[in-house]
Amino acid sequence: MMGTSANDRDRPPTSLGLFLLTGLALLAFAGNSLLCRVALGPVGMDAASFTAIRLVSGAAMLGLILRVHGATARGQGNWPSALALFTYAAAFSFAYLSLTAATGALLLFGAVQASMIGHGLWKGERFSALQWLGLALALAGLLGLLLPGLSAPPLTGALLMLAAGVAWAVYSLRGRGAGNPIVVTAGNFLRAAPIGLLLLLGFHARLSVDAVGVAYAIASGALASGLGYAVWYSVLPSLPASHAATVQLCVPVLVALGGIAFLGEAPSLRLVLAAIAILGGIALVMGSRWTSAK
Repeated sequence: MMGTSANDRDRPPTSLGLFLLTGLALLAFAGNSLLCRVALGPVGMDAASFTAIRLVSGAAMLGLILRVHGATARGQGNWPSALALFTYAAAFSFAYLSLTAATGALLLFGAVQASMIGHGLWKGERFSALQWLGLALALAGLLGLLLPGLSAPPLTGALLMLAAGVAWAVYSLRGRGAGNPIVVTAGNFLRAAPIGLLLLLGFHARLSVDAVGVAYAIASGALASGLGYAVWYSVLPSLPASHAATVQLCVPVLVALGGIAFLGEAPSLRLVLAAIAILGGIALVMGSRWTSAK
């Protein structure tokens, strides 16, 4: 446990504070896609270096946060979760060599949520007719986005991002009930960072690094990942479960807006329709789930 007093831990943030912190966390999550796309696109950094620096800087930031609170990640986390974390980070980076920020974020989010929903079904969760409709709509949106055509995303990049989403879902499912989430996340980052450095050996002939690219990778790891996760986990206990699930629907939208504003990306009609289907379908599943649970 981190070394804060019981009063500090139990005191919930104000409504305004909760709103601001939640928004900050969502911006951080969206920032990962934008930072990665900028670093690998206009800057020309290689994906292996971005992955390694992101994991190392994320581990450093989370370790610093724990140190400030008098805690340690030593002995926390586990290697299977660290491997899932590394797989997510590496597939995410290599996917963004060919995907736009918005397409990548939508594929990632869709894969994560589809995997989590599929796990729930496998564990015996029962769906209502409306939830099945929502799941069918979301899957149709993913399929429609991936079908061949002039505006279809590159298949290799799309498959890599789907793999990243599945890996993140596995990581999230393994982390349920594993203890203090910040401490466990820090432990997993500490284990994943050396694997990220080993990745550099396999791509040593293709490494392309400069100060600007390193700065983007550090921002992705330390701020958008490490600090972003810490902020999210700090507000999560104060958010109703239904709100915590549904506010994440904002992330692909934020990425799309950021891609338009900062990267000059123009979303295609196919992407817009797929986003409506995927996000709308997942919202139906989530909304029906929490309504029936009341």
